[in-house]
Amino acid sequence: MSLQKQIEELASRDAQDYSDQDFALFNEFKAALNRGEIRAAERDSNGKWQTNAWVKRGVLLGFRMGSIIEMTPSGATLQFLDKNTYPIRKFSPSDCVRVVPGGSSIRDGAYIAPGVVCMPPMFVNAGDYVDEETMIDSHSLVGSCAQIGKRVHLSAAAQIGGVLEPAGATPVIIEDDVIVGGNCGVYEGTIVRERAVLASGTIVTGSTPVFDLVRETIYRREGDAPLEIPAGAVVVPGARAIQTEKAREWGLSLYAPVIVKYRDEKTDAATQLEELLR
Repeated sequence: MSLQKQIEELASRDAQDYSDQDFALFNEFKAALNRGEIRAAERDSNGKWQTNAWVKRGVLLGFRMGSIIEMTPSGATLQFLDKNTYPIRKFSPSDCVRVVPGGSSIRDGAYIAPGVVCMPPMFVNAGDYVDEETMIDSHSLVGSCAQIGKRVHLSAAAQIGGVLEPAGATPVIIEDDVIVGGNCGVYEGTIVRERAVLASGTIVTGSTPVFDLVRETIYRREGDAPLEIPAGAVVVPGARAIQTEKAREWGLSLYAPVIVKYRDEKTDAATQLEELLR
């Protein structure tokens, strides 16, 4: 029986206790996540992102199977307790991943590719996929099952939301060569296409309309289709006026992300510094 079928069978079982064989299966599942052999979402043959609901169900299964245990490092003054199914992931120098000292955590069950740089403190949750040469800067969060591409820069305090439930929901996806500025937030299954730039402070959610001044269009989530930020878009925080009489009287406006341009040589030159940091 395939790993997928075994995990789906175990996840569907209404069990309170699990056998050693069940835990061995779950550890095999986590090891496949760690190696990047399975992932919560991936492109199909047409290049379209598809959610692997069974993988997300497997990640959820781990929380159900786990028991809370002491995880405080020897001699530490702060106490830590968590599910025994999700310890902190361990690396070796052969993994070619930099985890700079200073309080970062990467949960077991997350793929971290060679060349990734983790600046302290940061956190990567279970089910995540972080591809080659990406930088996760200080105080950044990569939520559960997020898919992060190659050469992405998640700047200081960037928040990538987790999407675990429902299992079929699209996780947040950040494609190759994207720059997510400081204090940005990307949530609710938004897809940020390759080479896009989110300026500092930009917040994008599934219910956020994005106003494209260049192409004179508005992007929204449509039904089950997630909100997408176009490839190469440069998005900045903006505002739009509220048109009710009282709002006009009070001068009120709502937050609105605005695409002001698409990447060009000037934009690329401004982002070259990060290559020196890897």
